[in-house]
Amino acid sequence: MLRIWSNFSLSLRNLTRHKRRSGISIGSVAFGITALILASGFIEWIFDDFRETTIKSQLGHLQIVRPGYHEMGKSDPYAFLLPDNLPQLNDPGDEIHQIAAIVPRLSFSGLISHDEATLSFIGEGIDPQEQLYFGDALQISAGKNLSPDRPHHLIMGEGLARNLGVTVNDQVVLLVTTASGGLNAVEMTVGGLFSTVTKSYDDNALRLPIETARKLLRTPGAHSWVVLLNDTDQTDTVLAKLRDTLPSDQFEIVPWYELADFYNKTTVLLAKQVQAVKLVIALIILLSISNTMTTNVMERTGEIGTAMALGVKRAGILRQFLHEGMLIGCIGGLIGIGLGMLLAEMISNIGIPMPPPPGMARGYTGEILVSSNMMLEAFLLAILTTLAASVYPAWKASRMQIVDALRHNR
Repeated sequence: MLRIWSNFSLSLRNLTRHKRRSGISIGSVAFGITALILASGFIEWIFDDFRETTIKSQLGHLQIVRPGYHEMGKSDPYAFLLPDNLPQLNDPGDEIHQIAAIVPRLSFSGLISHDEATLSFIGEGIDPQEQLYFGDALQISAGKNLSPDRPHHLIMGEGLARNLGVTVNDQVVLLVTTASGGLNAVEMTVGGLFSTVTKSYDDNALRLPIETARKLLRTPGAHSWVVLLNDTDQTDTVLAKLRDTLPSDQFEIVPWYELADFYNKTTVLLAKQVQAVKLVIALIILLSISNTMTTNVMERTGEIGTAMALGVKRAGILRQFLHEGMLIGCIGGLIGIGLGMLLAEMISNIGIPMPPPPGMARGYTGEILVSSNMMLEAFLLAILTTLAASVYPAWKASRMQIVDALRHNR
């Protein structure tokens, strides 16, 4: 332990001998780590916000359905109906207590008409009270959300309303195929327009009270029971508990991440971008530190020869230069993390106005979310890249011939 402390103390003294050069090296590391934290934090915030909005505006954390519904339900939806009553989960375990709400949803499709325009739609009958649990993730851009007091009002996506040429308080007619194979129609009032994170959904979707949907389709029950949890991190825990509680031959429990196709593809794309940023920053640090350490070795050739003549082994010379590189990484990494956290807080308080990304209907105000894992990865990246950049110069210093190194002083 004393030897390690002595080596790092000597490394610190060597760095302070060339303050300007060492400062530039430490600054390059700090700049790279700060940029990495800001970029990673912005992507992490997008992941978190996109995930929660997708869950609360569309999918819920878990969906309880009949086995095979998501594979074959579109071809024969009425063969996969669930009972009217929601499941009673009275297990006293902590997993069940994580459930904030279980709400029914009835899915269907048909034609919607207004004046001379007729379009196809995908519809959902939902409990108007579910907004009490799901919050305002489903943004109502005009009018009002569904209410039990207005059973003949519906809400539709902004894209569908625009394509149909309707606005709030306009009258529309829904035409659907009932459970018995006949046709049924109902006149509804557009009570509000909504937008979600997925533009393709907004271009085709509408929602109405589930009791009205049941009357329209002439069928009881629901296609899914949507489960909302208090904490998204508990999804897999509650999933395992529900699969043990409900009979598998009657119910299938599907987590949100198996249904969120657009979310999954977007996160894969953004994760690759973060990896590219890490690679670029690592290369910048490698080139900068390698240049600094090579210059140090050249300037201290005579010093290296003297040390070896006094009995310092080649392995000791190698360790000394590796310690100097690691020390640059530690100092630069800590400065970069501190500066990154400070800038992340300032930028988040101001907000980052962003235009609508591809596949989304509207822009958003971004923030930067810094996690402990992110800071640890950034710190390790700083140390490992500076250490890797020091290997060749340190090896070159340790392989010098004593006579040639001493002659360098003349």
